[in-house]
Amino acid sequence: MQLRKVTAASAAVLALALTATACGSDKKDGGSDSAGGGKKITIGIKIDQPGIGLKTPDGKYTGFDVDVATYVAKELGYDAKDIVFKETKSADRETAIERGDVKFIAASYSINDERQQKVDFAGPYLLAHQDILVRADDDSIKSAADLNSKKLCSVTGSTSAKNVKDKLAPKAQLQEYGGYSECLTGLENKVIDALTTDDSILAGYASQQNFQGKFKLAGFKMTNENYGIGLKKGDADLKKKINDALTKMVSDGSWDKAVKANFGPANYKNELAPKIGNIVK
Repeated sequence: MQLRKVTAASAAVLALALTATACGSDKKDGGSDSAGGGKKITIGIKIDQPGIGLKTPDGKYTGFDVDVATYVAKELGYDAKDIVFKETKSADRETAIERGDVKFIAASYSINDERQQKVDFAGPYLLAHQDILVRADDDSIKSAADLNSKKLCSVTGSTSAKNVKDKLAPKAQLQEYGGYSECLTGLENKVIDALTTDDSILAGYASQQNFQGKFKLAGFKMTNENYGIGLKKGDADLKKKINDALTKMVSDGSWDKAVKANFGPANYKNELAPKIGNIVK
């Protein structure tokens, strides 16, 4: 009799466990369960690019890509509290998507043919350009050719700086620093004459409170950088949902609001919101 009682009790516990598991497995689109059993979505972003994707000292996330990702997640059925932002460095983006570490990535992620072999892209949601940043009172650089004999800064290994030196100003004195903040300090102190990378990234740095009014974008538009949202190859359903969300973000004014909030202080002359699927070469 004692054996039967134990067995019956065990069966009841098992039934309850199975019921709880079944109830907890009904995830929202693109979600993953957190350790606490909540429904979450993990999104890859940059956390060190002001204006684009930045983790502040108090643990908050700010930037245009963060605003875009948050809007898209909301359209997919997630509140802000459901989002888990994960730092995704440039070299790790395709791997993070392929492994399923993130559901999608919004991280100044330019769409190109090589990347499209590995992942799919929704968007584009921003057309950026390679540009240079100079001091606000410097009128000596009016074209890319004027960078010849000038001290040009970018981060170590940057393709942007190489593009300028190889194609536009071969006599530019390339200065490679560990990060854009170091380049900005050098620019402010007149150790260097110009900083180059995407104009959106430059605008984000220049918009920081401690730099406002000190720098200006040259507006050279040396390349086209179509920022897209990266997702797993072949996930047509998610791609369509994200594209629908981006279209809505533009139409309801949220896109313009995010641009002004994140890039406005640098007088960033952004392109109009690109049409979905329109890759500008």
